[in-house]
Amino acid sequence: MREHRDQRVRVQNFTISSDGIAAGEDQSLERPFGHAINPGELFAWAGATASWPNRTDPGGSRGLDDYFTRDFGHNIGAEIMGRNKFGPQRGPWTDSEWRGWWGDEPPFHTPVFVLTHHKRASFTLSDTTFHFVDADPETVLAQAREAAQGKDVRLGGGVTTIREFLDADLVDSMHVAVSPMRFGSGLRLWDSPDELLDRFHLEVVPSPSGMAHHLFWRK
Repeated sequence: MREHRDQRVRVQNFTISSDGIAAGEDQSLERPFGHAINPGELFAWAGATASWPNRTDPGGSRGLDDYFTRDFGHNIGAEIMGRNKFGPQRGPWTDSEWRGWWGDEPPFHTPVFVLTHHKRASFTLSDTTFHFVDADPETVLAQAREAAQGKDVRLGGGVTTIREFLDADLVDSMHVAVSPMRFGSGLRLWDSPDELLDRFHLEVVPSPSGMAHHLFWRK
């Protein structure tokens, strides 16, 4: 019997291409998703919805894509992310002024645990506190669960982090939004979703936008 049965570890709205790629190589400040990947195109499905938090004009689509966009923060008490999702720096933290891609109002609204091999002090922006942790997935998850206070823990990515938690058998459910576009090369979540069917049920729900929403839940 698994512990924490009522406190799930979830991948939510993680978006990849039809050939399994979530980010390109050679990430930089100018290219947060690496070479040859335009995040505006990759996440257009969510940006077109009525519930997109950065929407500045009225309207937007309703339906399935909007449901997943609206559900992003539901019952989430903490987030775990890899260092590359937090920013483009590598090695020791030489620029303490860098506080993430999101500005003074990060979209998380929970404690966030950033995986890194280099020490950095925690800091808070608005209602989000970032903690920097050098530990194995089980240890980081224990910290995140405590911080989540009974709510679920969202595994935010990127690919390397999600694969590490999958390999450690720590993921309870996943929603992966698969775009019809192909990138050819980059950081790949899978060669085929069938790779996960030994541990997860899978239902694929198509959207009129052309996205295919892959829903995994533990067997």
